[in-house]
Amino acid sequence: MKISPKTIEEIAGLIKCDFIGSKLHLVEGINEIHLVEKGDLVFVDHPKYYDKALNSNATTIIINQNVECPEGKALLISSDPFRDFNFLINYFSPFSFNTNKISEKVKIGKNCQIHSTVSIGNNVVIGDNCILFPNVVIYDNCIIGNNVIIHANSVIGGHAFYYKNRVSHRERLNSGGNVVVCDFVEIGACTTLDKGVTGSTTIGKHTKIDNHVQVGHDTTIGEMCIIASQVGIAGCSSIGNNVTLWGQVGIPSDIHIGDNVVVQAQSGVTKSLESGKSYFGSPAEESRKKLKELALIRHLPEIYEASKIKK
Repeated sequence: MKISPKTIEEIAGLIKCDFIGSKLHLVEGINEIHLVEKGDLVFVDHPKYYDKALNSNATTIIINQNVECPEGKALLISSDPFRDFNFLINYFSPFSFNTNKISEKVKIGKNCQIHSTVSIGNNVVIGDNCILFPNVVIYDNCIIGNNVIIHANSVIGGHAFYYKNRVSHRERLNSGGNVVVCDFVEIGACTTLDKGVTGSTTIGKHTKIDNHVQVGHDTTIGEMCIIASQVGIAGCSSIGNNVTLWGQVGIPSDIHIGDNVVVQAQSGVTKSLESGKSYFGSPAEESRKKLKELALIRHLPEIYEASKIKK
């Protein structure tokens, strides 16, 4: 999430904390660790991840310990980095309901068919030749390409499912990102695509998504994919091009699935999958290997009985 550049001193003033580094050091963006670029700010609140944050591309780090500052970077010393990161997301990307069913701050292309019950938030961009069926909801800042079809009751751009355990309650991380749906995508009924926390959840060209599919925050899905009903994809995963996920496949966060992969129905993916292979089972393994294992399991009673006779 890029912002109008602010000095480290200005950012420290906003969150009321001390800083280490030049007063003229600039903050040009706010991002999660997997998205950070030079000029970005990131937060870290556990010693286990200090090195990862300090050595990342981020040039400003909100941290809860006074540690040595890497050259060319700046630190914001915070008693609660999560709280302050959350504040900054909301400060630079504040949420507000549009007063009309379709916001006045919307750009809609030519030849679109939009049902009267559709709700479209602020700063949404919709391309040409799109069809939005009844009760579709598109949250703020989302981008819909050309020739996109979104079926009834789907929600594009809901908040990320991301919480910090505060013992007595769970605090939600604010979402300042968006969803980008590229050209010729079709999205089935009752499907939900969560926005990125600071970046974009992206659906590539010509990908087709069935009914009742959940795609988590900051996930990237490539081009020409087929995603069948009731698939659940957690946040921060990446799906390659020409991938097929059959019904009820489950994918946790931070998983990469290579190009031209097929995952059979009801499989549970627990690790990243190599390109060009078919997978099945829970945990998902290469289909041939898994089917051989299942065939052997069917013979276990016979093997057991045979072992008793030998004794």
